[in-house]
Amino acid sequence: MRNGMKIVTLKRAAAAALLTLSGAGCIIAPVAPVPPPGVVVPPGVVYVAPAYVAPGPGYYWRYHSGYGWGWHHPEAGWHRGWR
Repeated sequence: MRNGMKIVTLKRAAAAALLTLSGAGCIIAPVAPVPPPGVVVPPGVVYVAPAYVAPGPGYYWRYHSGYGWGWHHPEAGWHRGWR
């Protein structure tokens, strides 16, 4: 009989702890992506990580004031027709 009471008490304590932690309004803000070394982020611009790998050698992830973030090659220009 005593073991049954201990189990009930432990279950109640676990339920109380779970309710306390889940309902306490613990909100965690999402972490903003951090640009890798060498990527320049202009003031007031939010960094957006690439969604796909570089299209070829020599392309760098850069910011364009009209188009946003994209792959840029010093000789070939912007990937997917950005000029």
